[in-house]
Amino acid sequence: MFDHLQLEYVHEEPEFVVVVKPSGMLSVPGKGPEKAICVASHVIEKFPDTIDHPCVHRLDMDTSGLMVVARTTKAHRQISVQFQRRVIGKRYVALLDGELESESGTTRLPFRVDVDNRPHQIYDEKHGKVGITHWERLGIEDGKTRISFTPVTGRTHQLRVHAAHERGLGIPIVGDPLYGNGDAPAQLKLHACYLSFRHPVSSEKLKFNSDPPF
Repeated sequence: MFDHLQLEYVHEEPEFVVVVKPSGMLSVPGKGPEKAICVASHVIEKFPDTIDHPCVHRLDMDTSGLMVVARTTKAHRQISVQFQRRVIGKRYVALLDGELESESGTTRLPFRVDVDNRPHQIYDEKHGKVGITHWERLGIEDGKTRISFTPVTGRTHQLRVHAAHERGLGIPIVGDPLYGNGDAPAQLKLHACYLSFRHPVSSEKLKFNSDPPF
């Protein structure tokens, strides 16, 4: 059922699992039977006692990387609170489609969904909600910039908008079909490489790392 997109399990417990989502896989089911295969359904198929709606956070379909998926109601509630309080540790690696001169900084941009072109997000000083991202240039590779993103907020397409918009870094992420030059699914070079949170039962701090596939 899931042969074309493999979900990597890096940690398994009765309360939750941590997985590495491949680019091209949805986090939760979309509309229509052709979009039923996703991280949530994959986990439920592997662990049939998992709750019906296990995802406590999402990655864009074209973004790869680490996700924590709850298997119990208690774990879902406890980990969701950590996301709401912004105490979850998250870091991403991306390739920008050009050379970035600056070494590090923080991007703050107000944006919102374009109601006439969903799910595209647009800059809007008046009605947008501010997204905040810390970033650090890691190096230049064949005319492209490897960069580390540490988001403070968790807005839809936040890193992609902050990279591409002229008021942000002004350079889209390689393979971005909405804000860059991507022309097919699963081309986006954006990977959730680090995730940390408190264990929903013991409160022990857990840390996970995943090397980007690019």
